[in-house]
Amino acid sequence: MSQHPNVKLYDTTLRDGTQGEGVNFSSIDKIRIAQRLDEFGMNYIEGGWPGSNPKDVSFFERAADLEWKNAKIAAFGSTRRKNIAVEDDPQVQTLLAAKTPVITFFGKSWRLHVTEILTTTEEENQAMIRDTTRYLKENGREVIYDAEHFFDGYKDSPEHALATLMAAKEGGADWVVLCDTNGGTMPHEVAEITEVVMREIGVPVGIHTHDDTGVAVGNALASILAGATQVQGTINGYGERVGNCNLTTTIPNLQLKMDRPVVKDISQLTHLAHFVDDLANCSHNIRAPYVGATAFAHKGGMHVNAVQKVAHSFEHIEPSSVGNAQRILVSELSGQSNVLMKAEELGLDVEKGSEEALAILQNLKELEEQGYEFEAAEASFELLIRKHLKTYKSSFDLQEYYCSFRRDGKRNYDICSATVKLLVNGEEEYRVAEGDGPINALDAALRKALRPHYPQIDDMELQDYKVRIIDSHLGTASKTRVLVLSKDEKENWGTVGVSTNIIQASWRALVDSIEYYLAKHG
Repeated sequence: MSQHPNVKLYDTTLRDGTQGEGVNFSSIDKIRIAQRLDEFGMNYIEGGWPGSNPKDVSFFERAADLEWKNAKIAAFGSTRRKNIAVEDDPQVQTLLAAKTPVITFFGKSWRLHVTEILTTTEEENQAMIRDTTRYLKENGREVIYDAEHFFDGYKDSPEHALATLMAAKEGGADWVVLCDTNGGTMPHEVAEITEVVMREIGVPVGIHTHDDTGVAVGNALASILAGATQVQGTINGYGERVGNCNLTTTIPNLQLKMDRPVVKDISQLTHLAHFVDDLANCSHNIRAPYVGATAFAHKGGMHVNAVQKVAHSFEHIEPSSVGNAQRILVSELSGQSNVLMKAEELGLDVEKGSEEALAILQNLKELEEQGYEFEAAEASFELLIRKHLKTYKSSFDLQEYYCSFRRDGKRNYDICSATVKLLVNGEEEYRVAEGDGPINALDAALRKALRPHYPQIDDMELQDYKVRIIDSHLGTASKTRVLVLSKDEKENWGTVGVSTNIIQASWRALVDSIEYYLAKHG
């Protein structure tokens, strides 16, 4: 049993992570990720900066109406502006209006920023920190003060940097978080400075690092060893410039290497990492520690021979402990256990070594070779298993579908239309519909054809639609992967389709979505 102080996990994927190039989440994505982070066991989830954009406004409105099992939702902002009463600062009021139990705000630790960026005095800067903390505490919030550029500020002037932390303490801050905002500090410096803060300030300390020198995780761990008890970071290390501290690496290092338990079921880590990648529409980092596809992959020769006899001879942990799997690249011997675990999770009985298990595994490998991924498309994966177990019967048979797009340049007129011909319960259904685009038109035509037989289809709707080009080096011959998110009143589910034809890939994902729903509620 660990005798160390508990470490709290603070996730800022939805705020700091979105500042990374190429990372973007819809409002629906943000809620879905927050719910998954909550289920995983995150202690704090930073949702964004209230009032900065419509997506963040929508997130906080929806978050206020949801029940959270493990996490506290945090709103993020800054100190009051200089030379203004905190009660009169509209930005501070938006933080309170977000109705989150936790508010995190940042202030300046580095004299350079105080004099050259804020263009104010050291005394006013400290008053801005103190007043903002006090006001938020008076309004009943847990307050986390992020000391921006703290390490650079400390190396410039220890007295000034520590005075800014004292201002937060005097205001009643619950946490002070030391931020390596430029990402240029080394682990030995982080450890030494954290020890000073622990000795001088007397408030629980957190650590927030960036990866500009490739040591963000190491810096976070060094700070924790020196006494910090909160670590801030993002899933998969998303963030500005080269990224933030990668929680996907930090969490297993804490729990499996340093005897600091932080989550109950760390076996969900790989799935969480891939889930967030899929919703961010980013390719998985196959070489990511713990969760990457090659993290426990072995290719030929002595290594393969050794791991087949004694797995830990070339593996520092049991791969399944983080939800990953050993891979033998030459013969692809592994993988059945993952299928069996997923089937069990879905409540499906698949016996190890059975014809069905082997057939599912073979089919899965073939589909993955084509470009399919199922991390955020659990519904498609469940349908795949049910088809092999013969516990699934299609709700309809496709005879044909057709899409068209017509553009009239002279009259500035365009239209998408689609027709579908299906066999439903022995009856032929032929329907035509128009839509904003080919997929919207196909969806409308498909629903028209199915509605007389399955009126409950009106209770489900498409929530989101993502497209990713898989092998872009092939140019216009590249394959397209389409991810569709659907929902009804009780749940949401993801489905996937792959093809060199974007319409066909979309059709496959769309049909899986409807088939899954009808199989559950037919």
